[in-house]
Amino acid sequence: MSVRKINQQEFENAKRNEGLLLLDFYADWCGPCKMVAPVVEEVAELRSDVFVAKINVDEEEALARSLGIVSIPTLMVFRDGKLDKQAVGYRSKEELLRLLEG
Repeated sequence: MSVRKINQQEFENAKRNEGLLLLDFYADWCGPCKMVAPVVEEVAELRSDVFVAKINVDEEEALARSLGIVSIPTLMVFRDGKLDKQAVGYRSKEELLRLLEG
């Protein structure tokens, strides 16, 4: 499964679904965000059971603010609609896969 870029409405819909949701909060100008993007893509390909999405903080400022995003990249894992884990900064594929573990 590929990574989808979503907006606030799509986030609200995705959060209502059961299962795992991995969100990558990023900005186009952010160096570490560019470094983690291919890792997030790889995780999306490996874990077809996870809905993987990215949210541009410059385009979705209100959503980022409502979730307390102050540094990017921020990676959030929602399990059955509830925030389960989060990490700030670059993470390796192995670290991202561990975030998805129950």
